[in-house]
Amino acid sequence: MQNIYTVAQVNSYIKNMFTQDFMLQKVRIRGEVSNCKYHTSGHIYFTLKDAKSTISCVMFSSDRGGLPFRMTEGQQVVASGTVDVYERDGKYQLYARQIELDGIGALYERYERLKTELAERGMFAEQYKQSIPRYVRRLGVVTAETGAAVRDIINVASRRNPYVQIILYPAIVQGEAAVPSIINGIHAMEAQQVDVMIVGRGGGSIEDLWAFNEEAVAQAIFDCPIPVISAVGHETDVTIADFVADLRAPTPSAAAELAVFDFRQLTEQMEEYAYTMRHLCERTIRSCRGRAEQYRVRLRYASPLVMLRTKKTQTLSLEERLQAAMARRLQDTRHRLALYAEQMKGLSPLDKLSQGYAYASDASGKTLSSVAQVAVGEEISVYVKDGRLTARVTGKESRSNGTLR
Repeated sequence: MQNIYTVAQVNSYIKNMFTQDFMLQKVRIRGEVSNCKYHTSGHIYFTLKDAKSTISCVMFSSDRGGLPFRMTEGQQVVASGTVDVYERDGKYQLYARQIELDGIGALYERYERLKTELAERGMFAEQYKQSIPRYVRRLGVVTAETGAAVRDIINVASRRNPYVQIILYPAIVQGEAAVPSIINGIHAMEAQQVDVMIVGRGGGSIEDLWAFNEEAVAQAIFDCPIPVISAVGHETDVTIADFVADLRAPTPSAAAELAVFDFRQLTEQMEEYAYTMRHLCERTIRSCRGRAEQYRVRLRYASPLVMLRTKKTQTLSLEERLQAAMARRLQDTRHRLALYAEQMKGLSPLDKLSQGYAYASDASGKTLSSVAQVAVGEEISVYVKDGRLTARVTGKESRSNGTLR
């Protein structure tokens, strides 16, 4: 009866056969690098290919010392190592211990040639780059309708702004039909008049991404009047479309973040602006009220009514002071007048006359103070207390040395 083996037994048997083959224990393989991935563990997974076949390869982190350069898509290399079977998957692969550059692969050479040509034509120049609108309402996406890229874009864009409208053109992004499909998608987004569009796809080998290295796609992106964000592959993948686009995003998720403004951040900013404006308005109002109060006080003292009231008060005060001064002056004057009156009273002829004295004057009214002023027989007037007497001189006597003559 024929024996029946388990899968593990068969894979183990095949592994032993590879192990016993001396040639496979130390082999050198020339090929073009494709689908190269640097794992977070430090291991490098890649594929070597030629025109007819491919072989999977891995270089463990412990052997990275034998790699003096960073591997990229399209490089022509010679890898040295062991061909062995990975029992769990039943797949054989090259476990590379040393890798050397052996020239540039055909696709990579074509890529560099087109890149140089387009750069010389100015298609990468910064002056032709359009700025990405800060706030978009309609976002166009040209990519495959299935896959991680479109899901990432939709998820990120919807999370950042649930009100943005996303218009998807389900383009073919790999194979012979990819180039016209991508170009048609760009033109379709132009017709939809979106605010910005994302053109890209998920990661893959250089062959998978090659449609974005074609001149026709680059020309369509360059001629597009709408800002284009290129999001092709992973962060390490760089295509011609990335150089021509108005903005390159390392991943589709990053493209969505660059294209769509975070609505929550905008809301927070608006709330912060509103708070700042309220605070500034309140401070300004308080300041204006303070100045208004100062002006009110100043106006109260500077108003015509207040000035008239002040002047009236000052006038009344001056009037009272003037009246008091006049009263004092009159009192002083009256007092001096009384003194003068008393003094005059003592000198008054009338007062002397009231005491029994009299005085005489000649016919012309001149007071007689000497007997020599009148002649005998001349008429004179004698003034007494209650009137005047007219008399005639009948005789006269003179006093000389105190003796009457």
